[in-house]
Amino acid sequence: MEKATFGAGCFWGVEEKFRQTKGVVETKVGYSGGHTENPTYEQVCGKQTGHAEVVEVTFDPAVISYEQLLKIFFEMHDPTTLNRQGPDHGSQYRSAIYFHSAEQEQQAKEMIAALTAAKAFRDPIVTEVTAAKPFYDAEEYHQKYLAKRGINVCH
Repeated sequence: MEKATFGAGCFWGVEEKFRQTKGVVETKVGYSGGHTENPTYEQVCGKQTGHAEVVEVTFDPAVISYEQLLKIFFEMHDPTTLNRQGPDHGSQYRSAIYFHSAEQEQQAKEMIAALTAAKAFRDPIVTEVTAAKPFYDAEEYHQKYLAKRGINVCH
């Protein structure tokens, strides 16, 4: 099994999309990319921690590739809006890929270059591509939030 960590706005819908993907064996929502240890949701929303809302995806590379996960990531959100997704504003909603290996870093950068060359988006991609930092689980009530309510999409 391998891990991938993505920030694409509010983590509820992002988690649900990945959770329903064949080859994904586990998803967890949480916080990463910042400087505060063990942040709370309220601290992250207060914009003092530097963290993004992220989804940690555990996947079976024999079933789904990291490249396929990247494609899903770029299809599910707008990677051209800085610190914003839909109605959600703030740095915690930034578009981010936190890579766990040099291979993941290379694939992420190649995907961005290919999407840019293909003019897949009207505006430049602003997705942050950074080495994975510590991942902090979000509070339990955020885990599988949409699934617990029988909803499969946000906004």
